[in-house]
Formats: sequence, structure tokens, C-alpha cells
Amino acid sequence: MEKSESIKELASALAKAQAAMETAKKQNTNPHFKSRYADLTSVWDACREPLTSNGLSVVQSPRTSWHEGHCVVEVMTMLLHVSGEWMSDVLAVPVSKPDAQGIGSATTYARRYALSGFAGVTADDDDGNAAVGGVPKAEKPSGYDEFRSSLEAAQDLESLKQLFSSAPKSMRDYATSADRQWLEGLKKGRAK
Repeated sequence: MEKSESIKELASALAKAQAAMETAKKQNTNPHFKSRYADLTSVWDACREPLTSNGLSVVQSPRTSWHEGHCVVEVMTMLLHVSGEWMSDVLAVPVSKPDAQGIGSATTYARRYALSGFAGVTADDDDGNAAVGGVPKAEKPSGYDEFRSSLEAAQDLESLKQLFSSAPKSMRDYATSADRQWLEGLKKGRAK
């Protein structure tokens, strides 16, 4: 996260705003899981008035990039205070299909979660599947545990990349969706 030299006024205003915020309402239904979730509008509805009445505003700037051959939406979110203090960070979300609909879905997903995080709005939902493929959780491919063990045995980042890229697509897809956090940690560990 990046921030202005001081965030004293911003922090005080945010504390007051959060005291007035309510939980975002779950008004939409995820057709894949038949569960309800709070969409971007609901998150904005929960935080807009408390933020603005305390001198706070939010700016979100989306862009696309390519990471290891995959399209990614990055949303930079800035929380600004009338004093000139600010804080910002970027949330990156993989795009299931690099077309207008896939990019739009990933952008909305990233904006919703980044806004919720910055404002402190709670919105319990399980709608993340729309941004990572639009299907319920994938089934682990046969032989995946052995594939994972071979990646863990890689001595450096280059060996890890070679092992990963030579694996079947089903293994790579499962690792980058269901096992993403582990995979990112492994990459960081081998990059040292």
C-alpha cells in the first residue's frame, strides 16, 4: 500500500465513516452456486454517504495487463481525504476470457472487493467464481499431488517455471485457480 506522508486526518475521518456504515445488502444471486451476494452497487450504497459526509472520496482506475500469458485486470483504488491525505493500492484479478464480458466481470469484481477493503464494508459472498472462470470449484486432476510435489522440489524459479509450463493444462489451470495462494508463495520463495 502507498500513502501520503501522514494519514492522521484520513484515519480519523475513516473511523467516523465506518461507525456509520452498514453491511452491504445481498441483492443478487449467483446462478452457479444459487447463493446471494452483495454487488458493487450494494457496497457503494453501504459506504457512499458515510464516506462523503466525513470528507472522504474513492477513485478507482482499472487497466488490463498480461502476466505469464494470462490477461489480468488491475484496479488501483485511492481513498482520498479533503485534507489532501490519501492511501492507495492495486488489486489484480485474473480474467477468465479476455473479451469485453470477461474483462468487465473481472473489473467489477476487483472494484467491489477493493472498495469493500478500503472502506471496511462487510459483504459476505462467494461470487468469486465469475472472475476466475464462471464455474463452481474445479475438481482436482488425477496426479495433481505428484505435480505439486515436483514443483515444491524445484530448486530455483527457472526450474519451477519449466516444470509448470511442461505440465498438462488441467494441472496448470487447477494450480492457478484452486491453489493460487500456495503457487504464488512458492514462486516468491524460489525467486530469492
